Amino acid sequence: MTVFARRARASAGRMHPELSLVSYTLLGHLEERGGCRATDLAAHYALDKSTVSRQVGALERAGLIERRLAPEDHRVQVLHLTEAGEDILAQVTRSRRTAFRERLADWPEEDLVRFAAYLERYNAAPGEIGPGTG
Repeated sequence: MTVFARRARASAGRMHPELSLVSYTLLGHLEERGGCRATDLAAHYALDKSTVSRQVGALERAGLIERRLAPEDHRVQVLHLTEAGEDILAQVTRSRRTAFRERLADWPEEDLVRFAAYLERYNAAPGEIGPGTG
């Protein structure tokens, strides 16, 4: 699992060197949710608010996210991906899929089926795993 996590961090760094794996995880969450508050990110990943604040600041400076006022409460700012943020995530997804295909290309069908079943089982386990953890 440690090697898997190292490879994920290295892959993230190659895609956009200024951003960490945590940043990519946060971008993915924003895409999945259609936007959310920074405090929601901190709560979801059990991260300190200052950690999320630094990550959000870096993502904003990189032009990958933007703040918008919540329609139901103009005192609340909601983080959303920018077009550049969506492009980076799409690029990362394509790159990861290519890497997975290459690494698994010579695996026998029965190994692929077993591997997929193990991944499903792992992902179905209760509890949240925060960004940067195994």
